[in-house]
Amino acid sequence: MWRVLQNCLLYVFLLCTVAPALAGGVLRLDPQAAGQRAAHQIDLLEDPSRILGLSDVQGPEYAERFLPASLVEGDINLGYSKSAYWLRLTVQAPQDHIIRNWLLELGFPALDHISAYIVDKHGWRAYQTGDMLTFDQRPYPHRHFIFPMLLDPGQITTIYLRVESQGTLTLPVMIWTEPALLVYSQSAYGLLALYYGMLLALALYNLLLFLSLRDPVYLAYVLFTVSMAIGQISLNGLGNQYLWPDWPAWGNVALPVGFALCGAFGTWFTRLFLHTRQTAPLYDRVLFGLGGIFAILAAAPLALPYQWVAVLVSLQGISFAVITTSIALFGLRAGNRSARWFLLAWSLLLAGILVMGARNLGWLPTNMLTTHAIQIGSALEMLLLSFALADRIHLAREEKEKAQSETLQAKESMVSALRQSEQLLETRVIERTRELAETNARLRISEARLTELAERDPLTGLANRRRLTEALYQALNQASDRHGEGALLLIDLDHFKPVNDRCGHEAGDRLLQEVARRLHACAGPMDTVARLGGDEFVLLLPPPQSRSTVETLADQLLVSLRQPVDTPAGRHDVSASIGIAYLPHDGHTPEELLKVADLAMYHAKDKGRDNWSRALATDTQP
Repeated sequence: MWRVLQNCLLYVFLLCTVAPALAGGVLRLDPQAAGQRAAHQIDLLEDPSRILGLSDVQGPEYAERFLPASLVEGDINLGYSKSAYWLRLTVQAPQDHIIRNWLLELGFPALDHISAYIVDKHGWRAYQTGDMLTFDQRPYPHRHFIFPMLLDPGQITTIYLRVESQGTLTLPVMIWTEPALLVYSQSAYGLLALYYGMLLALALYNLLLFLSLRDPVYLAYVLFTVSMAIGQISLNGLGNQYLWPDWPAWGNVALPVGFALCGAFGTWFTRLFLHTRQTAPLYDRVLFGLGGIFAILAAAPLALPYQWVAVLVSLQGISFAVITTSIALFGLRAGNRSARWFLLAWSLLLAGILVMGARNLGWLPTNMLTTHAIQIGSALEMLLLSFALADRIHLAREEKEKAQSETLQAKESMVSALRQSEQLLETRVIERTRELAETNARLRISEARLTELAERDPLTGLANRRRLTEALYQALNQASDRHGEGALLLIDLDHFKPVNDRCGHEAGDRLLQEVARRLHACAGPMDTVARLGGDEFVLLLPPPQSRSTVETLADQLLVSLRQPVDTPAGRHDVSASIGIAYLPHDGHTPEELLKVADLAMYHAKDKGRDNWSRALATDTQP
């Protein structure tokens, strides 16, 4: 009994609510249709205050204010508005068909808040959805907003939709059977997959070209393509469904941010591709300014209301389309070969942007063409722009071949001139080579003489103090490495000064030369004979040496030096006093060894001259 009474009350209520709804007409559902557009049967009510509820719009005061949607053709597009809008739609299920499950689609994924109120077999159903909510809160898993309805055969019901959004209020409403929606969705998802596959292929292809050629125009196009994909994925609802289903805050702004970045990188690509900095500086500055505005708009959602940003991005998109086309035309008239393909490809995309901006502002009706204008334009643009990039590479190859041809001709002319002067140059080279060889020979002789002068005593030809010092350092190192002894013999002539004073310097020099010869005759091949100055000589015996051998050699030196020396002034008898120092026992530096040997030599003089003496223990003490 209660069930019957409940159904009676429900039908009475429906008659009360459906009667005013018939103003827009009843949409009779057709189970054979692939999908039914409901725009011509929808009544609209604007709610500027955004406070009306379902009970308010059902009441007599507002029910009569619903007006048929003002449409020429296509779907409802209210542009940008701060008002909330109520949509009222009356549908009737077919009388003689068993299908009861129907789906109402609101096919614009960028709407912020949607409330749906449907009376079906189970009574009132209320749904809350929109891109400000996570994807799992939707009543039906789809990129668009889908609302299920369970209708009995012949049932008439009124549907209320409340829509509020900061973006454009595009409201394409359709009714589907579930199988029909599934078939349509499969086709739509397949086409979108093909489209985004083309975007991905183009982005990867141009990225590889950038990595290979290091030309920034390819990087600009990659970034342009990626940012366009972000905006398109948000516009198509795939981002909210697959990429950021749990991030509605980003999903809400991804659409204007993506297209703002698309504009920023698009202006950069245009400047690089058309070389506007070199060919059209004024246009280049305009494009730079447009790109800067787009970049600011990409970050604007952080500070500005969404609606302001969306409107500005749409207006900028229209301005960008017009300006870029003008620049391409200018380049074409100026003979820029790249502008030909660029204009063909870019005009298609810009036409899509122009159509989308005009549709968002409500200047064009919403239909299949205007809704997917960017996808269509960008797909065609990608195909044509691939020709533009290929032509760009082909043009670079032609310029390279032309430059190579000119270079080859210049080389041939140079070769002809070089052949004429080849013999002359060869002769000059030979002469110059001979002169250089002679000069080098003279330099080597001079270098040898300088070295000889630097290390030899000019009177006797013996080593001088500098050469002796080097030999002493070598002997000290040998003594340290071989753990043996060397010896330094300091030889001072006795009574040389009277000979020099009485007979003259010529006789003295002759005597010194003879002494040097005798010392050299007594020395071994590895020994060093040096003259320190005046009548002082040194004989250095490198290690290893035994002290007995050293002392025997000292005796031989004394015997040799006792022999008379004939000079122009007569025969002279000389002798020598020898001081012996052992290294490294008596010193570790040349100075120490010479000092010790000098002391030992004076000991020999103190003993009566014409003998030798070793260093005493007191001589080696510091």
